[in-house]
Amino acid sequence: MTDRFAGRSRRRFLQAAGATGTLALAGCSGITGGSGSDTLKMGVLEDQSGNFALTGIQKYQAQRLAVEEINAEGGINGQEIEMISPDPQSDNQRYQELARRLINRDNVDVLFGGFASSSREAIRPIVDENQQLYFYTNQYEGGVCDTYTWCTGAVPEQQISTTLEFLTNEFGDDIYTIAADYNFGQISAAWYRKIANEIGANVIGEEFIPLDVSQFGSTINRIQEADPDLLVTLLVGSNHASFYNQKNAAGLDVPMNTTVNMAQGYEHLRFDPPALANMYVGVNYMQEIPTDQNRDFVDRYYERWPDADYVGQMAQNSYFTTYLYKQAVEKAGTTDQDEVLAVLDEEPMTVEAPEGTVTTDPETHHVTHQIRLARADENHEISFQNQQAVEPYWLRETPYPGCDLTETVGASEDEEMTQYQPQGV
Repeated sequence: MTDRFAGRSRRRFLQAAGATGTLALAGCSGITGGSGSDTLKMGVLEDQSGNFALTGIQKYQAQRLAVEEINAEGGINGQEIEMISPDPQSDNQRYQELARRLINRDNVDVLFGGFASSSREAIRPIVDENQQLYFYTNQYEGGVCDTYTWCTGAVPEQQISTTLEFLTNEFGDDIYTIAADYNFGQISAAWYRKIANEIGANVIGEEFIPLDVSQFGSTINRIQEADPDLLVTLLVGSNHASFYNQKNAAGLDVPMNTTVNMAQGYEHLRFDPPALANMYVGVNYMQEIPTDQNRDFVDRYYERWPDADYVGQMAQNSYFTTYLYKQAVEKAGTTDQDEVLAVLDEEPMTVEAPEGTVTTDPETHHVTHQIRLARADENHEISFQNQQAVEPYWLRETPYPGCDLTETVGASEDEEMTQYQPQGV
């Protein structure tokens, strides 16, 4: 074990021992790590019921597929993966309860999961307190700089900066934003304001919608009165999905941009055309990507889950991140979390995902994605353009935020556990 992580490992062992009462009991329960265990314990928290189940089930299924494939090939360093996956039911309090159970009772070697940013932020203090290696696989609002957390979904500078200037040049500079009223929607909307300011566009209206709202008549009226050139929709969950049919019924016809729809909730298949007509989204993945590499993945997914409705962006992220973890453990030669973190922080690693080549960024604990601009036409057919590899560059910018997790050392006062936000917007 490297000196850099020695202090962290010592604290982790003492905390785990305290959770079980005595050092002797800790040893009996296998807390010292996966290298001496018959199985590698992978904790997975994905919403298999509740408001976010539409995507959570996809993520669970894709990760299960990856685990089964890896186990069929002999596991990781000869250890079979035991996937422990209780249902958090889209409830943040339950996320906290289950995270503590997986870490302190089940002694998982790695923790995956969470859909909403609110669920990630509910468990991240628990992750940090227990110095638990954690992979958050969702597209999200960005900014997390955390010693123990790896975020492998796309972030705003990858999705928004590559699409908004193109769309305002195409349709006009006046933007109206409707967003989910929690940290994801609020911070993502701030990102749109930031990038709009940089390119000379105008955010002429902005609304934040509670997650339990499913009726959008007054919001649609206000959008029609504002008459924007581009409508940004940052809506999430099954309740918010009703906006699109209501918009269509009200005759609201305006080009739309999002970071979340279609690639996650496959609204272009669930809703009758032309509800999603002229919807543009910067994506790292959709199941329609026309490459042999992706078609092979989609075929295997539906062979395993023949009743599935869609395999979306977050599911693909969970799939390739499982292989990324496998690669890191094999390079470390152990499931010891400090050693695996050290390997992930040493130098960039690449994994061939269904989207294409994904590369880790050790400084920020994010990844470089293959970003495509996806468009739904009036028949909800999907086309792609402008594929490019886009780094998660914003967190590295100096003097702010200046996130560099490769400089993290074992002393707790030097460990990063921050979520940064855009300034001046």
